Amino acid sequence: MRIIVTGLVGQYALGGVVWDYVQYLLGFRALGHEVWYLEDTGMWPYHREREEICDDCSSNVRHLAEILADFDLGDRWIYRNEPDGKYHGIEDAALAEKTIAEADVFVNVSGACWLREASSKIPKKLFIDGDPMFTQIHLHGDADGARLERMRAHDAHFTFGLGVGKPGCLVPVSEFDWKPTVQPVAMDCWEGLRADAGNPAAGAWTTVMNWVSYPPVEFEGRSYGQKDVEFAKFLDLPGQTRSHFLLAMGRGQGNLRPTEMLESKGWKIREPLEVIPDHRAYQDFLVSSKGEWSVAKNGYVQAKTGWFSCRTACYLAAGRPAVVQETGWSEFLPSGAGVFAFTDTASAAEAIAKIEADYENQCTAARDFARKHFDAATVCQSLLEHSQ
Repeated sequence: MRIIVTGLVGQYALGGVVWDYVQYLLGFRALGHEVWYLEDTGMWPYHREREEICDDCSSNVRHLAEILADFDLGDRWIYRNEPDGKYHGIEDAALAEKTIAEADVFVNVSGACWLREASSKIPKKLFIDGDPMFTQIHLHGDADGARLERMRAHDAHFTFGLGVGKPGCLVPVSEFDWKPTVQPVAMDCWEGLRADAGNPAAGAWTTVMNWVSYPPVEFEGRSYGQKDVEFAKFLDLPGQTRSHFLLAMGRGQGNLRPTEMLESKGWKIREPLEVIPDHRAYQDFLVSSKGEWSVAKNGYVQAKTGWFSCRTACYLAAGRPAVVQETGWSEFLPSGAGVFAFTDTASAAEAIAKIEADYENQCTAARDFARKHFDAATVCQSLLEHSQ
């Protein structure tokens, strides 16, 4: 089949973003399908070198072409520039739209792509929700119906919220049948990599995160917030262990990151653009880490969504154990070998101690976990099977 995967790689050509989308392409390709990448976000381009929103997409197109060529996908992509409606990758608009319209499956990852006349003709359209609770709250409060209309245009709906629709989960499912899914990981991209002793992450427990990605959302009398809310519960963790922690942490909306306070507690903070400017540096950062320690968005935790991070899946594939906050995910994926769920500072410190006491075996268990639960071809095949 011809399968089109959408994304934000050109708009945000940063390390983790690239892997989030490209691994869908690699998974479907491993199954023998003809895969195409489509970027048509409806947003004006963000020019990375000039650090501004503008009508010039040359930076976006250049980065996109270089990245996809790195995965041998250099001639299978289409980018539509919103300000002038011009296509890149396939320059001829009629040919670009024909290529899209004649596809068999449209995989709208994180809802990044606008549905236009050409993509609306694709017979099977899949929506992948990577932000459970927040996606559904916005749908529930959709005053003019625009979000609902876009969602109804898809034939199948998947979510990283493994608990959505199940007892105890607070996510409002509305009219949609949300099917659980996880991040596909192209294992051959992560296995056999060597740690760099000179990498800033070397020997430390790390993660990649934003302090605040967007404002809290109110729903049925409760506020559902971001990672800053959850992180505040674990500020003293470095003092409870002998381990080192280095976080590639964005300042977040409004430049709210309390850097001095965090560093006074023992957290080492690095700017993401310094240590993970591209997808290869991101990979090196993860591989050179001792493992991942991370909180989840407050909304994921409060709503007991069962969300499991696409980033954590990559740490595990690289053979790096993970200690990540419980969102309800341990009801659906096993905790205790290679990856541990924590709920408080004591359980986080205990999990780190267990891993460090048996580190080599925990690294092996981490990779085995990724092979079993996140293998890209297996995850992508499941999407196709459950969209029937």
